[in-house]
Amino acid sequence: MSTSISDLDCLVGTWRVSGGADGTTTYAWLDGRAFLSQRVDMDHDGHHVSGLEVIGHERPFGGEASEAVTSRFYSSDGETLDYEYELDGDVLTIWGGRKGSPAYCRTTFSADGNMLSGAWVWPGGGYEATMTRVGG
Repeated sequence: MSTSISDLDCLVGTWRVSGGADGTTTYAWLDGRAFLSQRVDMDHDGHHVSGLEVIGHERPFGGEASEAVTSRFYSSDGETLDYEYELDGDVLTIWGGRKGSPAYCRTTFSADGNMLSGAWVWPGGGYEATMTRVGG
């Protein structure tokens, strides 16, 4: 099953992040609903993390849209990180880089869709986190 950008409508809103990272993240559609933005403001492992992620299907100049939903995160410290999103039922996986990477975040939506619980995993580390919707 491939994920479409419209499948990620379930993320729209503001979420309180707790656990291994603490803060907020807000997802919102850009005009035209072809891309979803995520604004991050949180603390993780003693560091403040803020930035903007743009999520959608890549479409090269003059080409067709990709099947995968990918993103690039731009942090306030100048770092850029690429991800691939996969939604299968109530399980959201965000792969660090491309699908199948050893770095990923796997979370599960609660029955009402207002909580995501899971963990980031990467070689040699990771942390558990919960996101609770605090605004639509």
